[in-house]
Amino acid sequence: MRNYFLRTTRLGFSVWSQGDLSQAKELWGNPEVTKFIVATGTMSDEQVHQRLIKEINTYETANMQYWPVYLLETDENIGCCGLRPYDYENKILEMGIHLKENYWGKGFAQEACFAVIEYAFNRLGVSALFAGHNPKNIASAQLLKKLGFKYKNDEYYPPTGLYHPSYLMAKQDYEARRKEQ
Repeated sequence: MRNYFLRTTRLGFSVWSQGDLSQAKELWGNPEVTKFIVATGTMSDEQVHQRLIKEINTYETANMQYWPVYLLETDENIGCCGLRPYDYENKILEMGIHLKENYWGKGFAQEACFAVIEYAFNRLGVSALFAGHNPKNIASAQLLKKLGFKYKNDEYYPPTGLYHPSYLMAKQDYEARRKEQ
């Protein structure tokens, strides 16, 4: 059984380690997952390994990463969701999620993102969260709007070579949304 530092009703968040390479390959080695993440649409085994190292290094330097997410019922990895530095000076972090295709359309993305949003504002004290998506990824656009992010502009994203619609959730927007619920 894995150690989870954050839980929802169905999900547990852990921390990537070198021993998770096979899980990383199942996630980032899947072209259905990576078609909107990198320009080629696929990641080689070496690129997956480098991505895993990047997540581990981000955790070691910033105490955050796109954390691996597991079903609590089975301890099965369903993908990752988390944070990374974006604009430290203004206390803005970037939020992102990558889920294996078997778990799309089942509410896991929204559940995981809500947990990360709560964590960012309530435990880390951020002033805002940034998120972006590939312009071809309609599901991500819908998710970000459902979560309460507001469109701000299109930003160039080097891994895809495209301008991605980009969104922000300010702390006051987060707090207003919580009062509505």
